Amino acid sequence: MAEENLLLTEIQDHIGVLTLNRPEKRNALSPQLLVTLHLTLAEWAENDDIRAVVIKGCEGRAFSSGYDVSAIPTDVSPEMAEILKNENPLTLGLHSVKKFPYPVIAMINGYAFGAGLNLAMCCDMRIAAEGIKVGMPPAKLGLVYHPEGLKQFADVLGLATTREVFLSARTYEGAEVLSAGFVHRQVPAENLEAEVFDYARQVAGNAPLSLKGTKEILNMLERTREFWQKDLDRAEVIIKESFASKDLAEGQAAFLEKRKPVFTGK
Repeated sequence: MAEENLLLTEIQDHIGVLTLNRPEKRNALSPQLLVTLHLTLAEWAENDDIRAVVIKGCEGRAFSSGYDVSAIPTDVSPEMAEILKNENPLTLGLHSVKKFPYPVIAMINGYAFGAGLNLAMCCDMRIAAEGIKVGMPPAKLGLVYHPEGLKQFADVLGLATTREVFLSARTYEGAEVLSAGFVHRQVPAENLEAEVFDYARQVAGNAPLSLKGTKEILNMLERTREFWQKDLDRAEVIIKESFASKDLAEGQAAFLEKRKPVFTGK
């Protein structure tokens, strides 16, 4: 699929629509898609006619299956290298959603795992189809998730539920997707798009200065729980240890072979 088609964009009734468009990869987040997401939101942030954004997956069973490590580019353009100089693609894309000046709504039309679920957590509101599944599988793969991502979950779910989500690495489905706090509302799949866009039009119809000002202040409130640099340094060591572990290799092999991993703690 052509790179420019990885993220479909549309503007209607003061609403910007972003569609993750990698059906052959279950809408996995590639670096190029994430950079395109960042650039699109940066452009839309300068346009006060766009007063709400909806992010959804293309037609199919997935909102997003996670981060596509296999899509990391080997030949990076100078422009993309400059964009990624200070942030990796995932952090860049997620921050762009969090920092967008107007409300962002996740229309979770299918299952969401890993970084795909993290993307939804960075949205201001989440409306999902009934019957979807969500989860964070890093512990099943031998990975330690990055600190900012853990914080984004804790900001939405609370610390106790975030612990359960990441330490159990289990899949949530049915009514528990709502009861655990992953989404604000669940609706029948056939009604999802109509309900989300009705809701988005309601949000976009509110006073622009109130929307922007309220979101900015709420983001200030979230920043009161930031990591100390010494904690980030320690987290970096922990993450590097997991990437160098035999358990990671075992977790990846077990995933590909569709079997239960045998971890040794090494």
